[in-house]
Amino acid sequence: MTRIRLSFKEMCERFDVTPRTLRYYESIELLFPEKVGRSRYYGPTELVRMKLILRGRKFGFSLEEIRQWLLIYDQEGTDLQKQVWIENARRQIGVLEGQKAELEASIAELRNIYDTVISTGEWPEEV
Repeated sequence: MTRIRLSFKEMCERFDVTPRTLRYYESIELLFPEKVGRSRYYGPTELVRMKLILRGRKFGFSLEEIRQWLLIYDQEGTDLQKQVWIENARRQIGVLEGQKAELEASIAELRNIYDTVISTGEWPEEV
């Protein structure tokens, strides 16, 4: 069985992140690579953590929320981690739905102004 072990550069390439981002994630204790001299190596646990970090960021969670969630797994295990994730996900779905509604309203307003300018050649008074 081959053990996964990525270098710093390979980790950046695999997850399409900058070296600065990877170093930052380490500095705020999201990742804990194996250090050999000045080199860093990332094993299976770090790869999974990185996937979770990036997925969490995609869904709009703060790095501190992600850090706390990962810490729960390290200290308490999966049951509490799952419960906290469900609560956080429920809250974040509400936040994202609110943002979606705001975006849809902005798009509708912009479309109305656009249509008015295209059809009349005039700026509407509300612009």
